[in-house]
Amino acid sequence: MKKYTKQDILELVEDQDVRFLRLQFTDVFGMLKNIAVPVSQLDRILDNKCMFDGSSIEGFVRIEESDMYLYPELSSFEILPWRQQNGKVARFMCDVYRPEGIPFEGDSRHVLKKILEKAARMGYSMDVGPECEFFLFHTDDNGQPTTITHEKAGYFDVSPLDLGENARRDIVLTLEEMGFEIEASHHEVAPAQHEVDFKYDNALATADKIMTFKMVVKTVAKRHGLHATFMPKPVEGVDGSGMHINISLSGHGKNLFSDKSDPMGISQDCYHFIAGLMKHARGMSVITNPLVNSYKRLVPGYEAPVTVAWSSMNRSPLIRIPASRGRGTRIEFRSPDPSANPYLVLALCLAAGLDGMEKSLQPPEPVGSNMYQITSGELKEMGIEKLPQTLGEACDAFEEDPFLMDVLGPHIARKYLEAKRLEWKEYCQTVSKWELDSYLYKY
Repeated sequence: MKKYTKQDILELVEDQDVRFLRLQFTDVFGMLKNIAVPVSQLDRILDNKCMFDGSSIEGFVRIEESDMYLYPELSSFEILPWRQQNGKVARFMCDVYRPEGIPFEGDSRHVLKKILEKAARMGYSMDVGPECEFFLFHTDDNGQPTTITHEKAGYFDVSPLDLGENARRDIVLTLEEMGFEIEASHHEVAPAQHEVDFKYDNALATADKIMTFKMVVKTVAKRHGLHATFMPKPVEGVDGSGMHINISLSGHGKNLFSDKSDPMGISQDCYHFIAGLMKHARGMSVITNPLVNSYKRLVPGYEAPVTVAWSSMNRSPLIRIPASRGRGTRIEFRSPDPSANPYLVLALCLAAGLDGMEKSLQPPEPVGSNMYQITSGELKEMGIEKLPQTLGEACDAFEEDPFLMDVLGPHIARKYLEAKRLEWKEYCQTVSKWELDSYLYKY
C-alpha cells in the first residue's frame, strides 16, 4: 500500500493536472458510492470537512441525523486511467464519520478496521487473496444489459473461442495502471464467464481493491460495448460466479497457519481458525451470499459448496487447504460470491477465525469424498450441516448467531437484516415465469 502525506497529495494533484476528485465509500450492501468534488476543494477534503447527506444512502441514518463526513484514506489516492488526460480525475476511498468526529457505526469499512485492530492487539495480521469471477454479456439496442453471449468457451479457453479476451486484457492493463499486481486472468467454466486474480494484501487493502476491481471491470466492459455483472447466478444450468477468499494469518514475521511437523502441514492455529469459520458459516451466509439469487449458485454440481465441511484438497466442501505450504499455507473459504460487501465478509471471516482460536475449537475430520454425491441421510449420519438453501433461511441463521450480530454492531445488524427479510418477502410474493409455465395451463 502506498504511503502518502497531505503534501504528497497536493503535489501529485498539481503535477498530474487533476481537476476533479471522487470521494468513494461503500454502503451497507456493498454498493460503491461517490461524491465528485472539484480540485479547488482539496484543502477541505484533506481536512476531513467534506459533508454529505447520509439519510439518502440505504442502510445509513434517518433524516433527523443525516449529516455525515467523509475522511479520505490518503494511501488510496489513485488517478482514474480512463478519464480525460486533460483535466484528470482521481479518487480516494473514504471512511464515514459523524459530525462529532467519531466513526459512523454504519460504515462497513469501520467494522473491518475494528476487528483488524483487535487482531493487531493479539499480535496477528490477516492477508487475503480473492478470486473474483464475473460474466460479460451483450447489451440491447438501448444499452441495457442482457444475458446474451455469442461465445461457447469454457475453462481456460483462448480466442477465437474466448470472445471476451480483449476486454479482459484491457481490464488487466487498467488495473495494473492503478497499482494492482495481477497474478492471472482466464476464461472460467461457463460461457462468457471470466476470472482475474490479483495478489494478496492486508485485509483492508484487499477489500478496497475488490471495490475498485468491480468499478474497473464494469467501466472497461462498457467501453467494449459489453455489460459486466457480478450477479452470482445470471444463467441457469451453468456455474455461477464466486469470490473465493484465500486467508493467511501472520504474527512475529511468520505464517501462523504453517507447521511442518503436522501430517497436513498446518498449525493448531489453522485448525482452530477453520473450526471458527465452520461454527459461524451458516450465520455468515446472509453476508457472504446476500441475494435471493446467491442461493441458486449454492446447489450441488456447479463447483460451489453446499455443506459445512473442509478438506485438504477436495474442492467440493466449504473450506479447502490449497497445496502450497510454508509461507504459502492458507485457507480457501469458498462460499462468498462477488455481490457481497467485501468489508463485512472479511470482518466476519477474521472474527469467526479468531473466535475459534480464542476458544481452541477443533474442526471435525476433513472429508475426502465429493460432497455433491453424498445423500442428505449420509450427511446427517456424518454430522455435517448444510449451508442455508435460501435467503430466508440465511436470515434465520444470522439472527441465531449473536456473536456475528455483535461483530457488525446493532446498527448494521438491524438495518441489514430488515432489508434482507424484506427482499426475501418480496421474492416469495412474486409470481415467476416458471410458475406460470408450470401451472397456468394445467390448473
